[in-house]
Amino acid sequence: MSYNVKIIDIAETEELYLKYSNLPFHTGKAEIYGICVKLYTTDRTIADTWDDNFYSMSSNVRSHAKIVCISDPENELKVLYNIETRTAFLYNFDYYGWIKSIALAVASDILEDAHGTDHVHGAALDVGGCGITLVAPSKTGKTTHSWGLLRMKNARLITDDWYFVRSEGGLPLAIGSEKNCYIDADIGDVWEEYKPLVTNTKFDNRGRGIANIRWVTGNGSVIPMTTLRHIILLRRDPDEKIAVTLEPNEAWEYMKRNDLCNPHQMIRNDRKMRIREKFFRKFFGNSETHLINTTGTPDETQRIIREIVLK
Repeated sequence: MSYNVKIIDIAETEELYLKYSNLPFHTGKAEIYGICVKLYTTDRTIADTWDDNFYSMSSNVRSHAKIVCISDPENELKVLYNIETRTAFLYNFDYYGWIKSIALAVASDILEDAHGTDHVHGAALDVGGCGITLVAPSKTGKTTHSWGLLRMKNARLITDDWYFVRSEGGLPLAIGSEKNCYIDADIGDVWEEYKPLVTNTKFDNRGRGIANIRWVTGNGSVIPMTTLRHIILLRRDPDEKIAVTLEPNEAWEYMKRNDLCNPHQMIRNDRKMRIREKFFRKFFGNSETHLINTTGTPDETQRIIREIVLK
């Protein structure tokens, strides 16, 4: 994580709107679980990527949040965020992955505060009616192994990156957030089945691109939600056991140590931490939780995860 978030007030927000109002912005409205997030950017490629990534919102719907991308060599890489208007000014962001994650984070802030809807930075799938989520710090294999599971018979994708949670009446219900996935160019090197997907995807300067998984796995391979029965946490530590089952308190301690496995938290304060701790303790208490070490080969780790999923 290499950008900082600074909270700004209404007066500074209005000054920034006035300062940048004459820029030739491309705009787009995304529907993120009922929240309308409007993007402003002078980069047409980012605007097109946004449109490919998210479900679109009607132009007649007023935005609940705004993401304003500014290119300004006099400023550092940073985010200025106004809580009252849910407006984020992103300075010098050339990586779309951070832009879309901040949009998801802002939508999550609204849902968390005003609607009691929680969120997880993780992947979620349904295998034969059984919901599975993979949650992990960066670079420990979350995307690799969620896409590995998607190769299974009767597997369908909810999301490979971020989902919302309703926990009414028992098991948590995971609800997807994006239309298409932001994939790595090397996913076809790990799982050969995805080579055709890579061939038909345009990648950016970070080796990432928006891809429609349905091109490879079929139109029915992406569904909007699933009931979660297995929570799989990942780590990469050669000195630890390959797989262990965690009690809810142990799982929460893992999340706390790893910044909730989410570097894109717009607001970090005691109030937000209390909300998130309450959610995750309930989340882990309602599903079976496993901690898997991903130091083996992708095939070895995938075998261990599948044993859990299929038992």
